[in-house]
Amino acid sequence: MLSASYTGFLVHFLAIAAGRSLTSGAASAYLYDGLRAEKCDEHYLKAEGTARALGLAAKVVCWPLVGPLMALAHPAPYLLSAVSAAGSLACAVALPRLAGADGGSGKAASDRSEGGRRGGAFLRDAGAALRCVASSRWLVLVMVQGVAVFTLSRICQVNLFQPILLDHGIAEASHGGVLAAMTVAEAVGAARPQWLSRRLTPVAWVSLLSLVLAGSLAGMAFGGPWSVVALLCLFAAATGFVYPVQRKLVNDAVPPRAPRATILSVESIVDRAVCALAAIAVGAYVSAGHLDALLLHSALATAILLGGFQLVLHSGVVKRGARPDPAGVSAAGGRGARSARPGGTRAGGAGRPGTPGS
Repeated sequence: MLSASYTGFLVHFLAIAAGRSLTSGAASAYLYDGLRAEKCDEHYLKAEGTARALGLAAKVVCWPLVGPLMALAHPAPYLLSAVSAAGSLACAVALPRLAGADGGSGKAASDRSEGGRRGGAFLRDAGAALRCVASSRWLVLVMVQGVAVFTLSRICQVNLFQPILLDHGIAEASHGGVLAAMTVAEAVGAARPQWLSRRLTPVAWVSLLSLVLAGSLAGMAFGGPWSVVALLCLFAAATGFVYPVQRKLVNDAVPPRAPRATILSVESIVDRAVCALAAIAVGAYVSAGHLDALLLHSALATAILLGGFQLVLHSGVVKRGARPDPAGVSAAGGRGARSARPGGTRAGGAGRPGTPGS
């Protein structure tokens, strides 16, 4: 709004991407550790999915209002976004510093331990996060799986959404309705992860749903207009189901006393970085008129990646669910080393949302 130029919008969207990455990681960590502190771990999957579903529902409600607002006052949507961000900041500040921490004495001890050291907290947490990732093969594996799923869903639902519809003769006037249907399908899937049978492990479900995503992409290369719309909705529903399951997998894989929020934020940043690289290839395919080839190659790449994932998983090289506590993590994580549960089983690092690893 302050700089209506290419550079201004570039900085604007880069800031939004960074903010979303940091907030997403910190909020997920705060929720996970908060439920663990209350001994309500089993509710995390549903809570994470419901939060995502509510966010998607809010988009469906608010998107139709953007046009009228811009007609009334062109910068209105940006001003409202800033007001919403300020409201989110107020909510974050109002939350307890540590999810589930015991009243005054615990907080006072935390405050004393942090005196004069806040300036270097980010660097300590970042270093601890990198050491955790480097020392846990299982964590790396589930993070790579998450990056692949995020990239696939993002590229289809954002970069390829309109090219796919236009390629199948679906007029632009209908794009809004298709997008709304996809958003509703994703919201329903995100809100109901408990519909997934417990006969399969979470890792198996993520792999299976990834195959559904790949199959949907491949089908779009051959289907007609109606089948493409149906496949897009199926793709969105599978994305809704897979997101909370994958998020829980990563949270469960984070080693004890590690800076959870920082690790999750790093994963989110990597997600967006890989999407940026993939978008370059997408642009080359689309500009050359090879959209169907792009869909088929994306599906094939997903299948190959899943095959490699399963091969590594069953080779015994990676121990499923291993959660090591590498030397130096507790010390580097600082305040994350303090346990909030009997026996010191709480994985720390879920501080105030928006402050990675605090």
